[in-house]
Amino acid sequence: MVSYLQVENLTKSFGDRLLFADVTFGVYEGDKIGLVARNGAGKSTLLSILAGHEEPDSGSVVYRNGIRVGYLEQTPSFADGATVLEAALPSPTGHDDWNREDLTKSMLGTLGIHNFDAPASTLSGGQQKRVAIAKVLLEEPDMLLLDEPTNHLDIAVIEWLEDYLTRKRTTLLMVTHDRYFLDRVCSKIIEIDREEIFTYEGNFSYYLRKHDERMENLEAETAKVKNLLRTELEWMRRQPQARGSKAKYRIDNFHELEKKSKVDLRERNVQLGVKSAYIGSKIFEAHSVSKAFGDIRILNDWSYVFARYERVGIIGDNGAGKSTFIKLLLGELQPDSGHFDIGETVRWGYYSQEGMTGFDEKKKVIDAVREIAEEVQLDEKTRLSASQFLSHFLFTPAQQQKYIYKLSGGERRRLYLATVLMRRPNFLILDEPTNDLDIMTLTVLEDYLANFKGCLIVVSHDRFFLDRITDHLFVFKGNGVVRDFPGDYTTYRETARREEREARESEALAMAAKTDTKKEKPRQEKVKLTFKEKREMETLEKDIERYAEEKRELEEKLQSGLSDHNAIAEAGSRMMELDNLIDEAEMRLLELMEKEG
Repeated sequence: MVSYLQVENLTKSFGDRLLFADVTFGVYEGDKIGLVARNGAGKSTLLSILAGHEEPDSGSVVYRNGIRVGYLEQTPSFADGATVLEAALPSPTGHDDWNREDLTKSMLGTLGIHNFDAPASTLSGGQQKRVAIAKVLLEEPDMLLLDEPTNHLDIAVIEWLEDYLTRKRTTLLMVTHDRYFLDRVCSKIIEIDREEIFTYEGNFSYYLRKHDERMENLEAETAKVKNLLRTELEWMRRQPQARGSKAKYRIDNFHELEKKSKVDLRERNVQLGVKSAYIGSKIFEAHSVSKAFGDIRILNDWSYVFARYERVGIIGDNGAGKSTFIKLLLGELQPDSGHFDIGETVRWGYYSQEGMTGFDEKKKVIDAVREIAEEVQLDEKTRLSASQFLSHFLFTPAQQQKYIYKLSGGERRRLYLATVLMRRPNFLILDEPTNDLDIMTLTVLEDYLANFKGCLIVVSHDRFFLDRITDHLFVFKGNGVVRDFPGDYTTYRETARREEREARESEALAMAAKTDTKKEKPRQEKVKLTFKEKREMETLEKDIERYAEEKRELEEKLQSGLSDHNAIAEAGSRMMELDNLIDEAEMRLLELMEKEG
């Protein structure tokens, strides 16, 4: 294997807070690595150090000579006054300089950016992320460092990027909380846990299994250490006269055991024990609601009766009207015609991107919560003080005294989530709740929502999150069209792909029929296939079956935790090739069947 990067004994602290210590690992040609850890463990800091934007306290970062590294920051920044095109334009690379601008426009268009002359600074966060992605991909580096590449992107762009990175042989090290993205793109997982690095040779599903095994083994090892420590402690108490030079090794061993026994194996997870308030049988009804902004139609004569305990996911391209729909529902915007009828027992809980800016940053965490309530009622029997409630969201007494402006992005989101849930809503509306939350916190939030005794609407680009907690979807198609799909996101995507394929086939048949009509051939009862065409039909049928069987075998291998990262990357690439081969074979077979009549 060709080594691209060697990290040796890397250590980084902020003040008295140690992020990681003596971290050592390597990145090799063709690796596709996902970096996972809890919020605040140092994932983004590690990437920043590897990109040369920050300095470690100690240790070394050594790249192979001549390696070109591309770095996508979590929050991109552009040169003052740069247009979208200028911000995305890759560096000159010699022989292909003449078409750099065309390539850049094409990539931006693929990512949904078409106003090339607009100032890059005026774009939304999601649009800026797309421009930065275009630039780093167009540079075609040997190795990519990506910090939360899927944040603020809609699902269509995420899936395009997922396919792109799966096909390309580019070496990759990335931080993301998108579990499907990790599972499908990465062939190796590196975890930062308790200031140490652990490496898993497999995709994210494989990592989850092996992480659990590691934790079980660590628990067993710690239990053994504690038993041995008790024996050594008795010896220390019984043998004060033996503490001379001959017993020094045993005394040192005692102190080492004591240190190992203090490993805290408790999983510090957010505890979302808040019960929703009672919700009646009438929730809300939409009666012929229409809304437009000029020529842009959001809803067109839309009606719907929301049922008790319903869980709806909202998806659609950026600009299709998802956020406008939420504002209409909450009464922040009024429809052009029609109306909403809201039940009397409905108590809204709204978690939005804009809500993050509602905190007074000069206030302490505990004071911000006490302004809402001094006491929080978890259920009919349990009440907690504001401080006790914050501890459920991983804010220690010391952290509760921190000023809000000092909180990290993930800590702010946890605080915001706490202020939403402490009001005991029975109808939750969550607008992109997964951004900046670590995978562990996401899992706890999903567990809470799965058992939430109320109604739920989620706007999200996180496909795993949607699959886990929603039972049907509102798909905003644009131009006022909203499709109500009964099922989770994965089922919808498979259905949409089948419908797209069927539409292409119907279009091809219609075009063929039109061409035949124009030729005005004399009507024939039946066209006989040539011997060669009959053999081709037989071959195509066998090929389709063979391709499908190979795809099933590859899926089984990936799901079983295939450990060789090169094999995983090749399997993913081959599955995409097989999809194309199946489509092509089916189209040709259809042509021959039509010809045969």
